[in-house]
Amino acid sequence: MSDCLFCKIIAGDIPSGKVYEDDDVFAFNDIHPKAPTHVLVIPKLHIPTLADAKDPTLLGMLMDRVNHIANDVLKLEAGYRLVINVREGGGQEVFHLHVHILGGKKLPF
Repeated sequence: MSDCLFCKIIAGDIPSGKVYEDDDVFAFNDIHPKAPTHVLVIPKLHIPTLADAKDPTLLGMLMDRVNHIANDVLKLEAGYRLVINVREGGGQEVFHLHVHILGGKKLPF
């Protein structure tokens, strides 16, 4: 989608602190981190919100990659939190499905 910020990041039109990339997902550091480690993992396929995701295979792949990034790339051995904001009322600001990985310290609930 041409006007989507995250699609522009995937295309390389906007620089990012890339953490991981494969054929299906792109992961990068959040520009407004809420924890010492705050990485966004996005599918390369534009899906506006989790509520719009109709493919359980794609969602399973996304969670598999999130797990790989958190454990093998970021080495968040002490633990981490995953957040998916859905729609404006749920705090979503960029309408491209994304998973926040937060870690690097004990997180309050």
